[in-house]
Amino acid sequence: MALRGPGTLYRLLRSQLSHKCQQSRAQSVAVLGAPFSKGQKRRGVEHGPKVIRDAGLMERLSGLDYSVHDFGDLDFHHLEKDEPYMGVKFPRNVGAANKMLSGAVSRAVGAGHTLVMLGGDHSLAIGSVGGHAQQCPDLCVIWVDAHADVNTPMTSPSGNLHGQPVAFMLKELQDKMPDIPGFSWTSPFLSSRDLVYIGLRDVDPGEYHIMKELGIQYFTMRDIDRLGIQRVMEVTLDGLLARKQRPIHLSFDIDAFDPSLAPATGTPVNGGLTYREGIYITEEIHNTGLLSVMDLVEVNPVLGASRDAVLATASLAVDVIASTLGQTREGAPVSIIDIDEIPPTKDDTEQLRL
Repeated sequence: MALRGPGTLYRLLRSQLSHKCQQSRAQSVAVLGAPFSKGQKRRGVEHGPKVIRDAGLMERLSGLDYSVHDFGDLDFHHLEKDEPYMGVKFPRNVGAANKMLSGAVSRAVGAGHTLVMLGGDHSLAIGSVGGHAQQCPDLCVIWVDAHADVNTPMTSPSGNLHGQPVAFMLKELQDKMPDIPGFSWTSPFLSSRDLVYIGLRDVDPGEYHIMKELGIQYFTMRDIDRLGIQRVMEVTLDGLLARKQRPIHLSFDIDAFDPSLAPATGTPVNGGLTYREGIYITEEIHNTGLLSVMDLVEVNPVLGASRDAVLATASLAVDVIASTLGQTREGAPVSIIDIDEIPPTKDDTEQLRL
């Protein structure tokens, strides 16, 4: 794969941007909450959207150069009777929630917004990416996570659907996926070459086999240590965007960060991203000009050992979202008022004489 200096290709793509899914979205951001937890076993992740908002998300976004719309939270109706199927837990609830989310995401993208989806657990990506693909079928996905989430029902050790969403998306796994109750509304829409993982460090044996068999591009934390995050992002964006410009879907699990930074989450794994690495990822995605939808999932306030731990995790989520949407680390706002000249030093000579 031919590489180039940092930023060259995807900044060029930004200057040539013409994709129908991006034309009217640059100045409009919508936030949608998905308070859902049935994709895994730990209660509390359904409160993720609230604590992220409470940490100042809307105020932060209003300071950027966008028209910001809060679409509130989806109201999921839980089915009381939802028996496991082939070991998969709560399939009907997860399927129904994702169907509702898919429609909401599709409508928001179709209306011209860049969408931020607040989870909830990562099973919601089935609906989020799926709804996005309805409007932008040529999208690509950057999956930032400690886990690959590409188990099929046959390879999953737990049966939890937050560890299986990518398997529902991939065309190459279509014949490996049984007909799970609750998912008749969806079908695979993503090619394995249109997906890149960043931050992996807890991959199940079945997932490893799937990634190798399908040739999915992935970067573990060892790869990040070896190559550096700048190189990782260069290879990621070249691989996804070199063939053609297309919308990016960023699916960001807060457990991609080291647990010392994001302790309030359900499946923490030591040795994760540093703050600077995580923010660099989002900055480079923003610099492409191609971000269309992002998920921020798995913030669980119930699992924080203290109020400070919860606030640290939620504040980190706000930083990730704001950075993906253009907040810089240069100390200046995104939108700078034009100044004709640097103001001259005020002459106080006369005052001194008095």
